[in-house]
Amino acid sequence: MENELVQGQSPAALIAAAVSKDTDLDKLEKLLQLQERWEDNEAKKAYHKAMSLFKANPPKIDKDKTVSYGNTKYNHATLANITDKINSSLSQYGLSSSWNTKQNGQICVTCKITHELGHTEETTLSAPADTSGSKNAIQAIGSAITYLQRYTLLALTGLAAHDQDDDGANAISKGLSEEEENILREWITKADSSEAKVLSYLKIESMKDMTKVDYNKAISALKARVKR
Repeated sequence: MENELVQGQSPAALIAAAVSKDTDLDKLEKLLQLQERWEDNEAKKAYHKAMSLFKANPPKIDKDKTVSYGNTKYNHATLANITDKINSSLSQYGLSSSWNTKQNGQICVTCKITHELGHTEETTLSAPADTSGSKNAIQAIGSAITYLQRYTLLALTGLAAHDQDDDGANAISKGLSEEEENILREWITKADSSEAKVLSYLKIESMKDMTKVDYNKAISALKARVKR
């Protein structure tokens, strides 16, 4: 069967030929299993090709909301903004995203990206309910879910939100946003690496010393490691 595949015959063609020749059920079952593995492999290759095309021309995601309470104030990209930009771009390559949510002491959100041929990849993040800003119990859960949905989708696509007023000064200033730290740690996990190895690679002592240039360098190196 393998020799026939090498010569250009797909498992589907072999199955059709086997059926026409009244092949015994054992051989036919093996051909069906071969067809399933072949389709899974083709779907996986199609997924990675589509993601490669998506990342070659990624959408720019601006931070469109300011959050302020007490002494805390920060800007972030809303879930609606992120999903609109990313899903619109993903759909051009036959990809779509979705989430599953569960609680096991903490709130766990799993983001999945699926190709139209069926291959799916996913990432999961968890966090306690977000009780900041005097939220009630339901609001605290909802806020945590929204937060985790944003970051899992950004992590799985390898994207980050951009400041609208970023004039380049942040590239040399030290310290990362919470969003960037989460994405970096996600890629460290994917690459089976460690924070210590990344710091050593960048020749810095702590995450607080990391500039945006360092961040981009680390992300690129971790992505390359995952591809290998």
